Amino acid sequence: MDLYMDNKILIREFNEERDMKVVEKMERNCEIGSRKGLSIVTNMMGDPLCRIRLYPIRVMLVAELVGDGEIVGVVRGCMKWVGTGSGSTHVKMGCILGLRVSPKHRRMGIGLKLVKSIEGWAIRNGAHYIHLATEKNNVASINLFVLKCDYEILSSLAILVQPIDSHAKSPSQDVRIEKLSIDQAIALYKDRLAGKEFFPADIDTLLREKLSLGTWVSFFKDEEWGGNLHYKEKIEHFTRKTPSSWAMLSIWKAYEAYKLQIRGAHLFRCCYSTVSNVGAKVFPCFGLPSLGDIPNRPFGFVFLYGLHGEGEKQGELMKSLWWFACNLLRKVKDCKVIITELGMSDPLLGHIPQGTTSMSFIDDLWFLKRVNRSDENEDEWAKMQPLAHLFVDPREF
Repeated sequence: MDLYMDNKILIREFNEERDMKVVEKMERNCEIGSRKGLSIVTNMMGDPLCRIRLYPIRVMLVAELVGDGEIVGVVRGCMKWVGTGSGSTHVKMGCILGLRVSPKHRRMGIGLKLVKSIEGWAIRNGAHYIHLATEKNNVASINLFVLKCDYEILSSLAILVQPIDSHAKSPSQDVRIEKLSIDQAIALYKDRLAGKEFFPADIDTLLREKLSLGTWVSFFKDEEWGGNLHYKEKIEHFTRKTPSSWAMLSIWKAYEAYKLQIRGAHLFRCCYSTVSNVGAKVFPCFGLPSLGDIPNRPFGFVFLYGLHGEGEKQGELMKSLWWFACNLLRKVKDCKVIITELGMSDPLLGHIPQGTTSMSFIDDLWFLKRVNRSDENEDEWAKMQPLAHLFVDPREF
């Protein structure tokens, strides 16, 4: 289906059979960044939809030159229900992902046409808001979204990247760490985070997805959790009878979906289009001497999400969970990096272990635009800044 056409550009839906190879070639040529000979390129490895494939409502659009049919740009979009931070209120959110324009065809308005086309698709699918993310230092993207497309900066986030290596510490001996059943994890997230900003209404689907390695909680050994953590029949006791301090997180097995790769003279290659966003964010990390021992072959990473804590000592408990994850994942072949993303005002941010020289701290910006004004009360959500408890969906990272 064609969404836009003028005398130069045609915006249409991606045709997997016809467009696969040319889109892969175009995205491979979209150099995300270069510095002293270092650069990141993409290699889709046959799945350009991987970043949106887990969403029931999704689309990928391509920009094609009228006449010769050359594909010069792509963008992906999906739809989901998310929390607003106002109690149990949820809104239908359109998400823009993976906007790319061929280097030779930039500054021609192609990016703007792709954004407007994906916005139109989201509105037709009932979106109340549309959101997207970009790096804080990406001036061109910020100008496009803010000055030309009327997006507002919703919040600033920190992306934390740390290699999984032999220097990982052991969790505190005073801390007990337990893996939750999927039903327990769903119940706990819904009980504590259902009204938080961007909390996915389909948390059940997310936690049951095969890429979800599991959810863990930590608390001190001298306390109990709900009488018996493994008594699955009484979920209500589990969510209500929590220790005085506790923390939780979930792990997304990104290493089973795509990998990073170093090629030749420090050339980093992303094996799927979905990781192009990750590549741009973690790129500064791989210039650090402490990462010089990463082998010249594909290596994977994990994404920690749903980080939450309560109580006076939640920070100490989150540190133990972090080191637990590092040690757990050292056993996974070719899994070399842990990544997580938190709001800049999230109280847990200061408790993620950052004492090692290998930790990288990168700024990201989230943008929001309201496109449906059927309920004027929803305006209050967009005014809530800064947002401390953004739930970062691992499917979009």
